[in-house]
Amino acid sequence: MYNIVSKKHVGYFLGAVLALSFGAIALMGVQHVSAQALTADELFGGSSTGEEFAASSGLGNANLVDSIASIIRIALGFLGVIAVVIILLGGFKWMTAGGNDEKVKSAKKLIFSGIIGLVIVIAAYAIASFVIDSIITATSDSSSSSSS
Repeated sequence: MYNIVSKKHVGYFLGAVLALSFGAIALMGVQHVSAQALTADELFGGSSTGEEFAASSGLGNANLVDSIASIIRIALGFLGVIAVVIILLGGFKWMTAGGNDEKVKSAKKLIFSGIIGLVIVIAAYAIASFVIDSIITATSDSSSSSSS
């Protein structure tokens, strides 16, 4: 028996409904709309300063470099946890392999991949720490030398 409602027919129906709805919107006529530039007072909700706006919107007052460093540390810590879980999963697979050479080989591959991932995460942490410390040193030295 032939099925009258097939995926192809449903697709045609939905396409027609979509085309008709866009056509109806176009026929209704859109009134002329133009963008309007906001002044600084309107943008920040009145005559408040940037610090007042940050306080009222819940933004912190930490240094941008410190905030970025915290985000990088959290992300790398999360990736390190994932690498350790991969190593543990490989160890679990090896313990439950039951002497099957293919399963042992797969487990060794998983452990090796986890170790490589952990080394990459540790190296990325070291590089990121060096770069962030260099940026902090460069920005603090330039501000103190320009003020004297």
